[in-house]
Amino acid sequence: MPAAAWMTLIVAALIIAITAVGLLRIIFHLRAIRATLVTTTGGVQAVARLTAPVPDRLASVNASLKPVRDFCEGV
Repeated sequence: MPAAAWMTLIVAALIIAITAVGLLRIIFHLRAIRATLVTTTGGVQAVARLTAPVPDRLASVNASLKPVRDFCEGV
């Protein structure tokens, strides 16, 4: 096999190897970003749960306190 063919194979192998290493780095960066986003999403969901509206029991509490409110308005 002539030297030009060997040189072509070596250059092609180097290009493929460098591209593969670059793609692996991108994969690892994307995995790290995904982990960060999962953590952030979990935090956002926790905040959403903590700031959710008060349940319907508030209506019954307001009804129970209505006599007190009426009394305070009359004073």
